[in-house]
Amino acid sequence: MKNSMRRILWLICILGAGICIGFAASYYMRIQKNKKIYEDIKETETVVWETLPPVSESKEPETETKAPPEIPVNFNDLWNINPEIYAWIEIPGTEVNYPIAQSSSDNSYYLDHTIEGIAGYPGSIYTEAVNSKDFKDFNTVIYGHDMEDGSMFGGLYLFRDENYLKEHETLMIYTPNQRLTYRIFTALTYDDRHIMGSFDFSDILQREEYLASIGNSDSEIRSDSRIITLSTCIGGQPNNRLLVEAVLVNEE
Repeated sequence: MKNSMRRILWLICILGAGICIGFAASYYMRIQKNKKIYEDIKETETVVWETLPPVSESKEPETETKAPPEIPVNFNDLWNINPEIYAWIEIPGTEVNYPIAQSSSDNSYYLDHTIEGIAGYPGSIYTEAVNSKDFKDFNTVIYGHDMEDGSMFGGLYLFRDENYLKEHETLMIYTPNQRLTYRIFTALTYDDRHIMGSFDFSDILQREEYLASIGNSDSEIRSDSRIITLSTCIGGQPNNRLLVEAVLVNEE
């Protein structure tokens, strides 16, 4: 009788282990499939224009027109994939090089959907509807998952090293008609409050309060600056978020 019970328990354990392995394998394969979506987008949907069209010469004096900024992203192709893509973020020299989306109906949609609308990790890089899409808000909060392989926002923890930050302080945002250059100035552990819901950034005092809360000591960053907050989770710290802060330094 005891031997029979042992066999049954042993079979249950084997069955349970098999189910767990199956779920783990399925989860891993889904993540790899979803990650490939972003790899394919980076390879086929991003086109760098090496030169701008020549400006026609004229003998008559004309009002000087500013050449359009170089936008190394083919948004028409991206919109064929997802019309809710509205910008592209890049931190040169890092893994951060992704489209940015914003859902028109569900702020949390891209938390667990890829840019092609496939459910599951790694989700997407996204903003919420409370932020405008022209990056003219005082603070634009951009979300992304902390992936273990360093993809998405998984490498942001590296910015807590001062030397690494200085070596990778440039952050680029591209929209269909804008090229925005930011300077990353700090990375910090923050609490898990919803930033855009906790501060009224239309109020100058609230802006200053936020800058104080992230320990800003840079005299060039003021209440009239325009900043970006990259926000991701921290493994093992459910009540905290990792923030990387950048300030606009050039707009074309």
